[in-house]
Amino acid sequence: MIKRAFQIITGLCGAWLGYTSEAIIRILPQSARIALDSMNELAVHLIFAAAGACAFLLIFSIFANMVSNQVLSGISSLARQPMDQLAAGTTGLIAGLVIALLLYPATSWLGNMSEWVRFAFACLFGYVGLRVGLEKKEELGSFWKSGSWSVVKQEEQWSHEHKILDTSVIIDGRIADICKTGFIEGTIVIPQFVLEELQHIADSSDLLKRNRGRRGLDILNKIQKELDVKVLIYEGDFEEISEVDSKLVKLAKLLHGKVVTNDFNLNKVCELQGVSVLNINDLANAVKPVVLPGEEIMVQVIKDGKEYGQGVAYLDDGTMIVVEGGRDYIGSITEVLVTSVLQTSAGRMIFAKPKLLEKAQ
Repeated sequence: MIKRAFQIITGLCGAWLGYTSEAIIRILPQSARIALDSMNELAVHLIFAAAGACAFLLIFSIFANMVSNQVLSGISSLARQPMDQLAAGTTGLIAGLVIALLLYPATSWLGNMSEWVRFAFACLFGYVGLRVGLEKKEELGSFWKSGSWSVVKQEEQWSHEHKILDTSVIIDGRIADICKTGFIEGTIVIPQFVLEELQHIADSSDLLKRNRGRRGLDILNKIQKELDVKVLIYEGDFEEISEVDSKLVKLAKLLHGKVVTNDFNLNKVCELQGVSVLNINDLANAVKPVVLPGEEIMVQVIKDGKEYGQGVAYLDDGTMIVVEGGRDYIGSITEVLVTSVLQTSAGRMIFAKPKLLEKAQ
């Protein structure tokens, strides 16, 4: 469609140039000019119009694919930009061009140079307006919503804060339960490039990866359709960046949002670049029941530990308990006495001794 439109425009331009150009007749041979003089003037112009259209269409056919591809690429790039940026940039550009237009009368004394100066003014003020509009997009957005130039209220900012999900936390699945409880406020942002990565995982030839990808897509469908949360699919992309994690950091800076993840490395990268992070693993560790040394709890020892004589048990939330001398109690429910608690980046680990063994000592 784009290619056909350019063909029509190019043909019309060539026909108009041929129809109106007197210079073409002057460069023709004497015999050709004599022959043309004997013809009707309208017919001569029509001949030149047809010749101009053919010439322009021939030239365009050489560069047709390149031009149409560049135009389509530009349209796709514009379509991926957020609407607030497009609106703010367009407003600034129009304001700059209007200022340049108001300055036109002041350049009339320059004579022949005035046209060039006016063109320079249009380029300069248009660019300045575009840049200022992009820098002031938040204030412009506030004005369009409320009719006031005042900065968005703090309460409004909190209620519309963006929480950007990464691939790992979507596949993990716990984010849906957290959203259901209402602990996460604001807008859940799902970037298009994260969706593409999930789709790639779901189409993997590896069965485990394929199941993980499909689980992630099911979780997103649940969040979007079943839960009472605001979900935004961010369709923009950062083509100059190849890594998904780097794109997430860039998007978080752009939207002034927080990255929701359980990826340890992404957590560290965000901290280094000053981006706020909500780590699901940190939340899970924080809400685990607090067990203090000296407490007595009932557990079922299920297997051997790494050291001789040790047994291993688990709490309901998955916290591992290493029972010293618990090997003899494997398969049975016994009361243990907590001796120490170790908190690591991987989670919480509890060390205990069987209470009966403690009494015997």
